[in-house]
Amino acid sequence: MTLKKEERDIMVGLELEKAYNTFSEYDGLTEKGYWNTLANRLYYALFHAVSSMLISDGHEVGSHRGAAIRFHQYYVRTGIFTDEEGSFYSQMQTLREKSDYNCFFKVAEADICARIEPTRAFIEKIKKYITHKQTQ
Repeated sequence: MTLKKEERDIMVGLELEKAYNTFSEYDGLTEKGYWNTLANRLYYALFHAVSSMLISDGHEVGSHRGAAIRFHQYYVRTGIFTDEEGSFYSQMQTLREKSDYNCFFKVAEADICARIEPTRAFIEKIKKYITHKQTQ
């Protein structure tokens, strides 16, 4: 699907807004101790942020797997994002899948709380990347 610049800008803005809104849900979930749900929300915040970047650069998002593959292809392999950031995104995707689909899997509080700030930083880096590209 080919988007006009105005359409692309709208979609990028909506995806980033969704990323921030989804991320902001962490506070209420930590208060209630909903660690599996928090894993879901942190991953989806990242997914929407990554989607905004892909759309901004004219790439298709497709599925969750497709977004991960394209993120690694266009941003990790090229050095825009580090291998550690690529690994973090993959780990969050796996954690979300385990917490959503495996009834025996329980996310530990310490494990997921340690991922809140890295998730925030990841989203901010994506926003800065998009903003920088738009001003060029």
